[in-house]
Amino acid sequence: MSGVSGSLTIGFVGAGQMATALAKGFVAASTLPPDSILAYDVLPAAGEQFVKQTGSRVVKSIRDVALESSVIFLAVKPQQMAQVLTELRDTVCPDHLIVSIAAGVSLKTIAADLGQEVRLIRVMPNTPCLLGCGASAFSRGTHAKNDDAELVQRLLSNVGLAVEVPEKLLDAVTGLSGSGPAYVYQIIEALSDGGVRMGLPRETATKLAAQTVLGAAQMVLATGQHPGTLKDAVTSPGGTTIAGLHALERGGLRGILMNAVEAATERARQLDAS
Repeated sequence: MSGVSGSLTIGFVGAGQMATALAKGFVAASTLPPDSILAYDVLPAAGEQFVKQTGSRVVKSIRDVALESSVIFLAVKPQQMAQVLTELRDTVCPDHLIVSIAAGVSLKTIAADLGQEVRLIRVMPNTPCLLGCGASAFSRGTHAKNDDAELVQRLLSNVGLAVEVPEKLLDAVTGLSGSGPAYVYQIIEALSDGGVRMGLPRETATKLAAQTVLGAAQMVLATGQHPGTLKDAVTSPGGTTIAGLHALERGGLRGILMNAVEAATERARQLDAS
């Protein structure tokens, strides 16, 4: 399996929001036609939404996913993983590439439960994948090939940014980009509140706050410059921006955000160990 091709078929075990987002991204980027993607979910409503939003199809069992797919995405909740792996064990073969997007389930656990030397890659995506603006990191298992990692890189790049990291760093990825959208939502809400306090209508304040965060993020990615350099470029001596930055420093914003990433990372490690 050297890459994206007409012979590639992708099956999702679990047809929830993240599976649907990934499938939509693959179709929208013309990576795969809808009829090369399929899914199974225990909830009929989830399957119906998957079909409606992707133009793909659902099958009747996990076994059908394995029989009809060359790449299997495990897109279920961590507490459902053991049962899913039990059902997959007798159907998965060395020709399959298994991609897990379940948080807190290690490569070692998945490989042990499948009972064989599987080609396995673990992914930590985040919810902006729904809009093609995701930040995903992935780690390869012992038996995954370079071609497998390259394929996953290309697939995930259809729904945003994708980087490869050692598995020991996936908990930090969870604490940063996995949980990060929630931190940013609070920042946007707080900026909007500040605008309202200064007299702006709520709708206007929220739109300006969200667009400001979006634009600043795009500046970092597009220019490749350090965020501190970009900050300095808009900070005039004795001006409004430095007054605002001084207030943020007095409030400890940077330390608070660093603490949030640390706390979420530690919680992810606890889940991994459970």
